[in-house]
Amino acid sequence: MFSFFKKKSPTPADAPVSAPTSAAPPPETTASRAGWLSRLRQGLAKTGSSIAQVFTGTRIDDALYEELEAALLMADAGVKATEHLLVDLKRRVKESKAQAPEEVKRLLVDAIADLLAPLQRPLALGDSPPTVVMVVGVNGAGKTTSIGKLTRHLAEAEHKVLLAAADTFRAAAREQLLVWADRNRVEIVSQEGGDPAAVTFDAVNAGRARGCDVVIADTAGRLPTQLHLMEELKKIQRVIGKAQAGAPHEVLLVVDGNTGQNALAQVKAFDEALGLTGLIVTKLDGTAKGGVLAAISLWSRERAAARGGGPAIPVYFIGVGEKLEDLQTFDAREFAQALLD
Repeated sequence: MFSFFKKKSPTPADAPVSAPTSAAPPPETTASRAGWLSRLRQGLAKTGSSIAQVFTGTRIDDALYEELEAALLMADAGVKATEHLLVDLKRRVKESKAQAPEEVKRLLVDAIADLLAPLQRPLALGDSPPTVVMVVGVNGAGKTTSIGKLTRHLAEAEHKVLLAAADTFRAAAREQLLVWADRNRVEIVSQEGGDPAAVTFDAVNAGRARGCDVVIADTAGRLPTQLHLMEELKKIQRVIGKAQAGAPHEVLLVVDGNTGQNALAQVKAFDEALGLTGLIVTKLDGTAKGGVLAAISLWSRERAAARGGGPAIPVYFIGVGEKLEDLQTFDAREFAQALLD
């Protein structure tokens, strides 16, 4: 199994904060990793095929860069990220004195990997359990399914997980989470028609009492334009903080890769309302818009710079299918290579 998580080392209150140290997850097999990379290439084929076709000619000229610009825009990389990649790529071509389009293609892999690198960071589990994870997103993004898959990976890594069914408006969501809880043999706090904030409050307290390592709260899907519902998310966030100081430790947004630039708009809106700490990007196998990760990375860099530094919002996981193994940690170079393979 792939190394999904890191564990934060205990830090005295008066000591400087240090980087998280690696946990000891079960070892990954060569076969399982090869299988994931194969699925990733297949999943990104719709996005990468039009970009890769740019390099089938024999000359490096203005026409090649114009075709590449069009291909990146069609992949929903966005204007800013496309311009960034083209400038970086031309610099690399000049410095390396590349002579063939195939060489330019390899340099583009490097440029994309470097642009996406700030998004690559493992999910950290806190030293004062439980680590409370609040999961948000619009309807249809794959939020509850992603929680189920994440729960399975946590359980297989021998972490004790408690789920909070805080999407009390939609009976199907609660039932779906109950199925995942039963399948993964983890506990769940659920109330039919109850107040979402109350459910999360009870779940965090239950997680502490039961010695859980992680509490994951599912929330109702909503559009960022639904201001009254976004206010409810803020309320859930505040109530979690009352149940446990410093929580939620993670606020994860699940976005559908099919939505392209709209995914970036969702990231901006949810971050403004809640202060996101990480992303899960799903359904990259069903879209030709996987380039949106480049747009998200460039925006995330600009966001960090505007706040005086600090890390970018990471993409903890990406999904390229419905199976459990189709949700894996994000690796910038693997993504770039799979995109243009």
